[in-house]
Amino acid sequence: MSSFTTPAILEIVGPNRWRLVEPFEYHVGEYPSTDVIRVPKGFETDLASVPRIFWPIFPPQGRYAKAAILHDWLYALGPAGDEAARRRADDIFAEAMAVLGCPAWQRWVIHRAVRLFGGSAFGRSDHPFDVAARQQRGAG
Repeated sequence: MSSFTTPAILEIVGPNRWRLVEPFEYHVGEYPSTDVIRVPKGFETDLASVPRIFWPIFPPQGRYAKAAILHDWLYALGPAGDEAARRRADDIFAEAMAVLGCPAWQRWVIHRAVRLFGGSAFGRSDHPFDVAARQQRGAG
């Protein structure tokens, strides 16, 4: 089974904004995996990008928060317009929520929401850390 191998240690840097104090890893598909996603120290996230009206049901820092950080990182890596990469990011998000013990109904709703409404955010952020993520990937 997939696995997070380290905790997500965060500090608050602003309203609804957190920064990773330490890097963390996620093994895709099984543990150990040859497909390991490493989210670096310093990455900034809003956790789950949920409209405020839905926070009573889906707060940004819910059980799925660590999966949301992973998803934000994959979206920051881009590349904009690559639907296969976006689908993979969304599917890894759903898998990671399952690893964290999120109920099936919650995973389904969140996965559908990112599939329907997340396209404009994929690979398009101007946040300096997102730009750095794309440069790390080599898409400058």
